[in-house]
Amino acid sequence: MPLKIMSLTDAAVERITEIIGDADKPVIGVRVGVKNAGCAGMAYTLDYVTEPVKGDDHVRDKGVDVYVEPKATMFLLGTVMDFEESILSSGFTFKNPNQTGECGCGESVQLKPADLKALAEARAGV
Repeated sequence: MPLKIMSLTDAAVERITEIIGDADKPVIGVRVGVKNAGCAGMAYTLDYVTEPVKGDDHVRDKGVDVYVEPKATMFLLGTVMDFEESILSSGFTFKNPNQTGECGCGESVQLKPADLKALAEARAGV
């Protein structure tokens, strides 16, 4: 069975649903990406989506729409997005099979590109 581009835990679905409901503008989902940042090299990004961006990969999981930037898909293939809360912090987390390391403070990660064949199969829904 091919990997999904991304999947969501119930906690992530609940939090995204809350974010969409609390937004002061019409929001249809969230957009996940990666950017160069931090001492480990990359950081995850998360933004509101008011309308789909052409070329984004679209993931619908448990009734929630997530859009993935095309350049990020190769680094996020197979990732599980979660939302975690503790006494000191709360936020989205990413359990990413393409992650090879992270910085000590947790602000950035090292990611390797996914296998191109697996990426093509995920996009085709094979």
